[in-house]
Amino acid sequence: MGFISAIILLGILIFIHELGHFLVAKRSGVLVEKFSIGFGPKLFSKTVGETEYALSAIPLGGFVKMYGESLESEVEEELKDRSFAHKSLKARFAIVFAGPFFNFMLAVFIYALIFMAGTPRFLASVGGTVESSPAAEAGLVEGYIILAMDGSEVRYWDEMSQYISQKPGEAINLEIDRDDKIINISVTPNIVTDKNIFGEEVQVGRIGITRGELSETVRTLNPITAIGKGFTQTYKVSELMIMGVVKIFQSVVPADSLGGPIMIVQMAKDSAESGIISFLSFMAIISINLAILNLLPIPVLDGGHLMFFTVEAITRRPVSVKVREYANMVGLTLLIMVMFFAFYNDIMRFFK
Repeated sequence: MGFISAIILLGILIFIHELGHFLVAKRSGVLVEKFSIGFGPKLFSKTVGETEYALSAIPLGGFVKMYGESLESEVEEELKDRSFAHKSLKARFAIVFAGPFFNFMLAVFIYALIFMAGTPRFLASVGGTVESSPAAEAGLVEGYIILAMDGSEVRYWDEMSQYISQKPGEAINLEIDRDDKIINISVTPNIVTDKNIFGEEVQVGRIGITRGELSETVRTLNPITAIGKGFTQTYKVSELMIMGVVKIFQSVVPADSLGGPIMIVQMAKDSAESGIISFLSFMAIISINLAILNLLPIPVLDGGHLMFFTVEAITRRPVSVKVREYANMVGLTLLIMVMFFAFYNDIMRFFK
């Protein structure tokens, strides 16, 4: 189940990524010779018009082969204007950027679907209190429903938890529904040292309550509003991922947290077993991750090509063949090392 889920997930993400390159290349008048999902032996191949469409056995990548991809490529004079390398800098930049851009847009689309479908959320209700905790000492008991905090309406458990965590040692005024009667209680969260999602130690507030079982399905949104929230959610996730990459280079996030194909298979399995909404959310996250990683300025990745195009725009001439060949060799070596390291981390997690 996990392997099949991962194949479906990666297949869709790679297809969307390569589709971005393909469509913009076609739109720019480039002759696309081959559109392939996967590597290795062909499972399926069909030529339609001037393009061969192929599905290969190893679903860990894909590619779009364009006519005359480099200035060193031999091109026929009558097809020169359809060569990728002879297109304008603007067109080449757009073609390369389209892959990651389509992955971002897929995430927006997925999040919009989720917001349109509606998702269950736990209400800000008290399931119980920890003995001698600020909540217990303030008189909170099972069944209380928190309506507002410091005058601001709160409805869901995650909103309430986030607000409390941001107020360590600061008194919070709670407006509570107690058996259909409104009461006000003041509680001061304990100052607790915890770790954030990047493993950094931070001080947060805790009042010592457990979540109640009351929940509701968040109302469905119309398509326009859902798309807007889809963009917002994609931006938030992208921001967290970029921060994560930066913190890996800063050694804040340990390098052994990197995951490879085994980790993706396991997470795909877990998300699929949790339901379609969970699987779609995971797909959106991986799609954003794929977009960001491809935009890193590493030769052989889309970001490396965009880096060369940026240099070309500044210097008004293409980067020399020798520089590109050396950079691609270094980039490929670095990429292989990272892939092996991520796979090694997967193996170590398996034996822990």
